Amino acid sequence: MSETEGNGAAAQQPQVRMQILGQYIRDMSFENILVQKGASGEVTPDVTVQVALDARKRPAEHQYEIITKFTVSSKNKADQSQLFLMELDYAGLFHIENVPEDQLHPFLLIECPRMLFPFVRRIVSDVTRDGGFPSLNLEPVDFVALYRQEIARRAAAVQNEQTPSGTA
Repeated sequence: MSETEGNGAAAQQPQVRMQILGQYIRDMSFENILVQKGASGEVTPDVTVQVALDARKRPAEHQYEIITKFTVSSKNKADQSQLFLMELDYAGLFHIENVPEDQLHPFLLIECPRMLFPFVRRIVSDVTRDGGFPSLNLEPVDFVALYRQEIARRAAAVQNEQTPSGTA
């Protein structure tokens, strides 16, 4: 009897459905500043990676566009001169169903970028190699921590907006 009840409870809970409908590069640039300046000699690269995320509802039901924005900058450790700069906006179109409304925002900005990341990683690796540098393999991104930082940043911005005015 308890076995049937367990199956009934599972049947009532709709299964989350996520499908990648498409993915594409929205915008990309790569500047090999080292070659442009004609610099030569030994360089010790110091790479920084910045990630920004955006999610937009599409006109079609249950469809969302997720945009991951990566800025990859490399400077020479010795003199902080710029070696290269890469900017990549990579997007995915997702069909998502049965995610509770209160969990949709984190789902869109954590799970969807996690699905896109291997493709971004490959693009960055190929472009840096083709741009004249050793292939750069991005470290995995902690999208949960990134999401939490963004929520904290937004909360602080709202707090700062309310503090100076005194009245709403």
